[in-house]
Amino acid sequence: MARAFLFVMDSVGIGGAPDAAAYGDAGSDTLGHIAEACAAGRAEDGRSGPLRLPNLDRLGLGAAAQIATGRRPPGLSAAPQALFGAGVETSRGKDTPSGHWELAGAPVDFDWGYFGATPPIFPAAVTDALIAEAGLPGILGNKRASGTDILVELGPEHVRSGKPICYGSADSVFQIAAHEQAFGLERLYRVCAIARRLLDPLMIGRVIARPFTGAEGAFQRTPNRRDYAIPPHLPTLCDRVTAAGGRTIAIGKIGDIFAHRGISEVRKAPSDAGLIERAVETLGDARDGDFGFANFVEFDSLYGHRRDVSGYARALEAFDAAVPRFEAALRPGDLLILTADHGNDPTWAGADHTREMVPILCAGPGLKPRALGRRGFSDVAATLAAHLGLPPGPHGESFA
Repeated sequence: MARAFLFVMDSVGIGGAPDAAAYGDAGSDTLGHIAEACAAGRAEDGRSGPLRLPNLDRLGLGAAAQIATGRRPPGLSAAPQALFGAGVETSRGKDTPSGHWELAGAPVDFDWGYFGATPPIFPAAVTDALIAEAGLPGILGNKRASGTDILVELGPEHVRSGKPICYGSADSVFQIAAHEQAFGLERLYRVCAIARRLLDPLMIGRVIARPFTGAEGAFQRTPNRRDYAIPPHLPTLCDRVTAAGGRTIAIGKIGDIFAHRGISEVRKAPSDAGLIERAVETLGDARDGDFGFANFVEFDSLYGHRRDVSGYARALEAFDAAVPRFEAALRPGDLLILTADHGNDPTWAGADHTREMVPILCAGPGLKPRALGRRGFSDVAATLAAHLGLPPGPHGESFA
């Protein structure tokens, strides 16, 4: 039997999707705009010069971007040495669950519930019930906001009042921030579990616990984030692997994204640097028939949403340096696919995801270089399933 691995570089888009205009994202290009900023000297904070991604480019990153946009990003000119293509999402959203579920063979063919943009954004029936059931003195926020900016604005009042900070974004999400010591981490998780139940009828994709520590002027979010997601509406590749007797090893927030359905083991770390170590460990100890599924979140959470071009460039270069470690751990018969779930162009207006195509880069001993063109996200699941000897699912077509 074989082993399969899917590593998601969260938000590393490679150019506007065919329907980007419907999302207000025509012209967005996470990778391309970062590379252009680096080449022009506009991303010098902590780094200098053109964007340097020799390993990802060797696997076809620059060539995949050309499939998406018709042009190569500056500095990405290598001849591909692997299978490469551009992934096109069909799900009705540019959010984390939609992208991951479709990559796992369960495209979202329904509409998520969303909150408005004008405060207060949450229905009073929901917030009143949350306050009553969780025994809260009230809530703060009740608006769309950056997760770091709202800590500066409301963190001190939260600590004084004991009211958790509830905020949203353009995604189908309800986020709750609270101080780990002043409010209590387990208490925050209990509040989020209540919110998850209250929001199920509204089809809100995720409730996210956003714990933080520190004092006024120095609040910092901690690695103890927890996502409370609606379970996927269809069996996913994770379910199919475990039903066949293999293990789905979830690295990072994958377990939360799939509501822990079809997940055999969760491996976490406080940073992407730590998740790279967990990924290398998984490549080392996964057994035949196993599926290693990783999400590297910091591209999105630390740099995309904060519109930090230089930070995003540094994160890409750090991840690129780890790619040879992944390749060295692959065994004969293994397949590793590197991809993304959506875009988050740090040069774009606002602070939300961008509707983009994503790279599909396939590595494994004996794979011959080949252009895949544009492929659906579900083709990734179909390819991994075929590689593991699983029967075809209802969505996607294998390209390997």
